[in-house]
Amino acid sequence: MKTYTTEKIRNVALVSHGGAGKTSLAEAMIYTTGAINRLGKADSGTTTTDFDPEEVKRQVTINTALAPVEWSGVKINLLDTPGYFDFIGDVSGALRAADAAVVVVSATSGVEVGTEKVWTYADENRLPRLVFVNRMDKENANFDKVMDNLQEFFGHKVAPVQIPIGAEASFKGVVDMVSMKALTFEGDGKKVNEGDIPADLADTVENYREKLIEAVAESDDDLLMKYLEGEPLSDEEVVSGLRKGILTGSIVPVLCGAATENIGTQPLLDMIVSAFPSPADVAEVIATKAGSEEEVAVKIDPNGPVSALVFKTFADPFVGKISYFRVYSGTLKGDSQLHNSSKDKGERLGQVFTMLGKNQINLDQVPAGDIAAVAKLQSTATGDTLCEKSVAVEFAPIAFPEPVTTFAVEPKKQGEEDKVAAGLARFLEEDPTFRMERNTEVKQTLISGMGELHLEIITSRLASKFGVEVDLLAPKIPYKETIRGTAKVEGKHKKQSGGRGQFGHVWIEFSPLESGQYFEFEDKIFGGAVPKQYIPAVEKGLREAMESGILAGYPVVDIKATLYDGSYHNVDSSEMAFKIAANLAFKKGAEQAQPVLLEPVMYVEVTVPDQFMGDIMGDMNSRRGRILGMEPIDGLQVVKANVPMSEMLKYAIDLRSMTQGRGSFTMKFDRYEEVPAHTAEQVIAEAKAEKAEVS
Repeated sequence: MKTYTTEKIRNVALVSHGGAGKTSLAEAMIYTTGAINRLGKADSGTTTTDFDPEEVKRQVTINTALAPVEWSGVKINLLDTPGYFDFIGDVSGALRAADAAVVVVSATSGVEVGTEKVWTYADENRLPRLVFVNRMDKENANFDKVMDNLQEFFGHKVAPVQIPIGAEASFKGVVDMVSMKALTFEGDGKKVNEGDIPADLADTVENYREKLIEAVAESDDDLLMKYLEGEPLSDEEVVSGLRKGILTGSIVPVLCGAATENIGTQPLLDMIVSAFPSPADVAEVIATKAGSEEEVAVKIDPNGPVSALVFKTFADPFVGKISYFRVYSGTLKGDSQLHNSSKDKGERLGQVFTMLGKNQINLDQVPAGDIAAVAKLQSTATGDTLCEKSVAVEFAPIAFPEPVTTFAVEPKKQGEEDKVAAGLARFLEEDPTFRMERNTEVKQTLISGMGELHLEIITSRLASKFGVEVDLLAPKIPYKETIRGTAKVEGKHKKQSGGRGQFGHVWIEFSPLESGQYFEFEDKIFGGAVPKQYIPAVEKGLREAMESGILAGYPVVDIKATLYDGSYHNVDSSEMAFKIAANLAFKKGAEQAQPVLLEPVMYVEVTVPDQFMGDIMGDMNSRRGRILGMEPIDGLQVVKANVPMSEMLKYAIDLRSMTQGRGSFTMKFDRYEEVPAHTAEQVIAEAKAEKAEVS
């Protein structure tokens, strides 16, 4: 592939709700531009951009895939993104690298939850966009209904530049309301016939054309004056006004077609080339000086010093780690030395290449504004900045959503724990929305992600790539125990079995501490009742005993132990004897000092549209939650609450169900609280049953 100048590049993300046909549209664009010679099908697993075995098996996009195509002397870097919420992290990265977005909407379903989400992400990244109404050839396709739907959700800046000719099985082309011509498509969709507008569409075209002209006029003061004075706008003025409106975000044009039949692809490519911004139009981006908060403007200039942002990492089974990057300034060449300013480390780059799906195409150089990839970077991760050391700039990291679902993983075969950890660590490199930790309290390896499907696919890949099969289990709750009363108890360990015996004897008072103070040991021995050399052993024995409480075997916290009396034997006393005596005292004392079970309580913020507030509040109450307050933000309601962790394990799934996928939440540990008696009884019974099963 030849090198294109900055103004001849378009970086475009294809985004949508799952199932709208993004991957089929990407395939049609790749085919139409001649990059491939056969049109693949998503349902048969033969598309260019869905090449991962899991994508082929499940027929859903899991990873953002890069596909550079050439059209009318311009290079278009297509970024085919996932449509399902579980893989929304890849959408965040792609929208950061793109300069514009094509929002794909199904002609049968209209605006869906995922459409709203990607629209919001595009707003946050200030991206110009167009809407492509796909699947016009399918049963129940209804363009007018979808247009009303789009304008209801996103306002009247959404304006059609095409309307369909026919629908469902009779769909055969589009009317272009800029050129006022009918475009019909033959054979494989590559042959476009231009003709007159069908008579039965004349009134519809006139109606929509008027709406388009009005939107175009509002994008420019001079055009608006001309329009208000009743003068017609020329085709050139419509084209220039349309482009200006798209770049400023005051117009979102709507096109339509059928990707699987390759109808409407060529006009879409023409619109991307003529109306979407090149990186040169963006002109500059804001970064900071590495290691400081001082802002600097980085000019998108191929002759400047090199700076680039890594927006995706992908683990290829044959090549290893592949890092996708966008060059913001300078011209990046392979076999060069750059500096990772995010980590303050040098990084050696090998051959640079672009990716057409899974196929590498080597490049001599990558100019400012272009997107490419490089393999086997040592310390660079997603979101890192690569630049010349003399420049030392750092781009703001990509804002990835926090994981919302957690499961425990256990290998199906004993002794494969290390292999599981090593395999999962590889996925941490490529997926910023994936987390892994070893919880020593519950002795489980926990993995967190954006949903159950997300984690299922990771474990499926673990089996296929690393040969390790695991089970996904509900994580154990890290309960704790404490005391509410005081008790003075004796702990005595005396053993005589011929020869030297064992003797340790202590009197200890146990009392509760404030939450979070864990443990306090006080030595109040007078007159050497317990010799000084044995006192550390008493404390050690208590600490060891606290690891397993008397109610359900959970760790004991927030307890004070005062050693105030005891006795010893000149010959038989030892550190071990006093440790055992302390342990015995602890078990007695904990039992007598009103032991209670504690559970972790989370601070939760749930963000939902107004209409779901009643359901959310009722659901929170059913989960033993305590509402702390509500706050309106950007037309949504944020509900703040404290909820026990045990009640939140499947909340991500339940919230999606309650809010049709429009709700989101964040959660973090807040504190421990006493478990209500009826719940505590159940937890204790389950813990004892589990212990009996193990033994």
